[in-house]
Order: sequence, then structure tokens, then C-alpha cells
Amino acid sequence: MNKQELIGTVAEATGMTKNDASKAVEAVFDSITGQLKKGDEVRLVGFGTFSVSKRKASTGRNPRTGEPMKISASSQPKFKPGKGLKDAVN
Repeated sequence: MNKQELIGTVAEATGMTKNDASKAVEAVFDSITGQLKKGDEVRLVGFGTFSVSKRKASTGRNPRTGEPMKISASSQPKFKPGKGLKDAVN
């Protein structure tokens, strides 16, 4: 399922127009992204938790030349599924 299919499914399930459903889906994504940018977690009980993990700077190797290269520190988004989602899938 891609984003447009998700919007179509939300529109059907709620009786909203596709335009309104698109705004709702975008608002959810923007809200989650905004909270993660601030360093907060987003917990959706029964669905899962979105969080940010910090990666330390490290040294790697360039696969083409084999030369060492520095990999800078970064923040990575993470998702941990909740019990309700796990149970629904299994």
C-alpha cells in the first residue's frame, strides 16, 4: 500500500472526501515528524511507538577504495510495534 492507497482507504472508511482524507493523513504524518524532530516519543497504544535513536560517530571503510572514512553522528527514527499490532499480524 502506498500513500495514495492509504488516503483512499481512509476516505472510504470515514466517509470523507479524498481531499479531506489527504489532509488528515498529512496532518498525522506531520505531527509525528514534528514530535520526533523535538526528540520526543509518539506512543500509540495498541499500535506502536515512534522514537529517535542517536548513532555515534564512527570510522568505516570506503567500499570502492578500502580507505578509512569518518561517519558522522546522526539521529535515526525507530518504530517499535505494540502488542495489538503484533497480535493482529500473527
